[in-house]
Amino acid sequence: MRSFWSGAISFGLIYIPVKLYNASETNELSFNMLRRQDKSRIRYVRVSSETGEEVPNEDIVKGYEYSKGEFVVLEEEDFQKANVRKTQTIEIVTFVDASQVDYKLYEKPYYLEPIKGAAKAYALLRDALARSGRVGVGRFVLRNREALGTIKPEGEVIVLNQMRYVSELREPSELTLPPVGETPEKELDMAVNLIDTLSGEWHPDQYHDTYVEDLQRIIQAKVEGRQPEAETEAPIPIEVTDLFAKLSQSLEQAKQQKSEGGQ
Repeated sequence: MRSFWSGAISFGLIYIPVKLYNASETNELSFNMLRRQDKSRIRYVRVSSETGEEVPNEDIVKGYEYSKGEFVVLEEEDFQKANVRKTQTIEIVTFVDASQVDYKLYEKPYYLEPIKGAAKAYALLRDALARSGRVGVGRFVLRNREALGTIKPEGEVIVLNQMRYVSELREPSELTLPPVGETPEKELDMAVNLIDTLSGEWHPDQYHDTYVEDLQRIIQAKVEGRQPEAETEAPIPIEVTDLFAKLSQSLEQAKQQKSEGGQ
C-alpha cells in the first residue's frame, strides 16, 4: 500500500503528522478500444487547437480562463500557495454523533497512519474518539479541492471518510413519488413480516461483484474460441399486479430458504 499524501490532523493545539492511504480499490475490468477489423488499439492524443500538433505531457499546464480567450497559467506551487495550512492539514472543526451524519454524504474512505514519532498522539485521538462514541468532522484539501470528512476509529486505524457537501446533493422534489402513509395495513404487515424473515447478521465479506465474474467467464470462453452462453434468468416483470399474492409467495419462499439454510 502506497501513501499519496502526508500532512497532519489538527484539533485544538494538537498536531498529529499522518500519511494518507486509499482504503478502497475498484474491481472493474480494464478494456481497450480497438478497431474491429484488425484489433489495433485506438490511441487518444492531446493536440493543440491552434496547430493540430500533439502536445507532450510535460508541456501541458493548467489554465484558468479569466476572460473570453484570455488564460492565466497555474503551476503546482500556485495551488500550494492558496492556503499552505489547508493543503497540509486535516483540521477537525467539531465532533458529532455518527448517527447525525447523513449517509448520502459519504463518498470515499481513506486510512490514516501516524508518521514516525506521532504514534502516541495518534493513539490518543483514536482511543478518545472510541470512548466518546463520536466522530470528528474535518476540512482538508485534496486534488486542488477543499473537502469535508469524518474521522473515526476502526480497531487500530483511524479512517478518514471523505464527504460530499450538502449543496452537492439533489433534492428529490422533482420526482413523481407516492405519498407516505397510504399503504394498506394488510400489505404493510405482510411486507414487514417478509423483511423480518429475510433479516440476518451483516457479513460484508459474503458479497462480491458477480457481474465482473460473469464477464470474466464470457471473456475466457471467447479466448478459448467458444461461444459464451448467456445467463438464463426469468425476465423482470414490468407491472406489479396482485401485490398481496406476491408478498405471500415471497414470504413462503423466504421461510423455505431460511429453513433449508438452517439444516
